[in-house]
Amino acid sequence: MDLDAYVAAHLPAWQRLESLTRQRRLTGAETDELVELYQRVGTHLSVVRTSAPDPSLVAYLSATLAKARTRAAGTRSVGWRGVAGFYTERFPAALYRLRYWWLGCLAGNVVVTAVMMLWLLDHPDVEQSLLSPGEIDQLVNHDVEGYYSEYAASHFAAQVWVNNAWVAALCIALGILGLPVLWLLFQNVANLAIIGSIMTRHDQGQHFWGLILPHGLLELTAVFVAGGTGLRLFWSWVEPRELTRTQSLAREGRTAGTIALGLVAVLAVSGAIEGFVTPSPLPTWARIGIGVTAEVAFWAYVFVLGRAAAHRGHTGDLGARVLEDRVATQA
Repeated sequence: MDLDAYVAAHLPAWQRLESLTRQRRLTGAETDELVELYQRVGTHLSVVRTSAPDPSLVAYLSATLAKARTRAAGTRSVGWRGVAGFYTERFPAALYRLRYWWLGCLAGNVVVTAVMMLWLLDHPDVEQSLLSPGEIDQLVNHDVEGYYSEYAASHFAAQVWVNNAWVAALCIALGILGLPVLWLLFQNVANLAIIGSIMTRHDQGQHFWGLILPHGLLELTAVFVAGGTGLRLFWSWVEPRELTRTQSLAREGRTAGTIALGLVAVLAVSGAIEGFVTPSPLPTWARIGIGVTAEVAFWAYVFVLGRAAAHRGHTGDLGARVLEDRVATQA
């Protein structure tokens, strides 16, 4: 195909479509014209891709079609309706679709933590090699509880949110490499196991878990979701199945972005609990009850709302409307 001749023949239609997308208001006739040109230019894009895939021309036509599609369909993805759709469909569907990955991550980390704590309790000499007697005394009698009351609750909640969001972001961002995710998760549970075993050996186990569980249930679940998502991203190019590696990685990368954005809200909730509930004067049973309630709500969110969204066809990926244009073509 002579690309120059093809461009010369159809450039007026492309420019007209581009002009219509820039108009503030369209009449009924202009709207009909926009839809007709959208279909026609979609055909042109398909021909160019097949016969003479010039990158700059493909990019230009794709961008023009995207603007036309947005103009024809409206701005439904913007505003509160888009936010509501994200949290009621896209995010829970992504969590549900990847449930086996993050549930496996959660179960594995719980087992590793339990094994490490039991082993450390049976080997007190290891504790002495990690910390001096003075450091252990400071940890047991001051540091753990003081950690939750050192700053004003609002400042501490913000600090906790930033820290946990950073850990979760690293798990997802480094997921494509695989091993760094495992290392991050191991560091996380190793710290918990070491401090937990020290507190338990010094008869402070009940106090320790009373401080950890209110916020830790939801917080650690969010971290394990991020870890499972990162590992799924790694596996998407190792075993792409029916897709090419590029397609598989792109799809899981978009889904990982969905989960990363959604976890911001989940970690904000756990940060608020850690900042305001954990150090509060409420009895231990009440503080733990609040943490359990938040955790149960998250699981219901995934397995009730997420399952329903998945059955409606949502996967956590971007909708076809905002992906690269692949419109029906006409002869």
